Amino acid sequence: MTWQVLVHGPLARLDERVSRALVDTVPRPLSELGADLGGLAVALPVLGCAMAYAVWRGRRIAALYAGLAMALVPLLVIPLKEWTARPGPLEPWAQGYYPSGHTATAMVAYFGTAFLVSNRLVPVAAVLTAATGTGLILRGYHWPLDVLASLCLGMLILAVSSTCTRRSSG
Repeated sequence: MTWQVLVHGPLARLDERVSRALVDTVPRPLSELGADLGGLAVALPVLGCAMAYAVWRGRRIAALYAGLAMALVPLLVIPLKEWTARPGPLEPWAQGYYPSGHTATAMVAYFGTAFLVSNRLVPVAAVLTAATGTGLILRGYHWPLDVLASLCLGMLILAVSSTCTRRSSG
């Protein structure tokens, strides 16, 4: 995906056509609501509460790795945004849209919360993450590939975090 974005290949061109067909197909307040779920003001307090709960339950290492996973999001996303310098769907003069920081934030925060509190919350995490990515695309804040790349990045971060937690705990 990244290569296609960098060279503006066929996948990136398809991505742009799909995005143009999807933007504003739902009322803006609805797409804004979804997009806002990936903001730090919403996602970070959710994860913070889950981390506090995990510490209270004696799962300090798990809480630590969840926090480190969240710290990795900007450390990985920001350089990728700078490197790719992809323009936005509605702001072709602006750059830095690939990958989506909101999507990666949502995924790491909500799945991290589910892993810390109860695996029964995994479907809720999936819905919140999907709502974020969908809202970002439908509102025109991100191209679909921006969101997809962030989902892949989020999976990688969560896999490393989960592996580290398991190795440290047992």
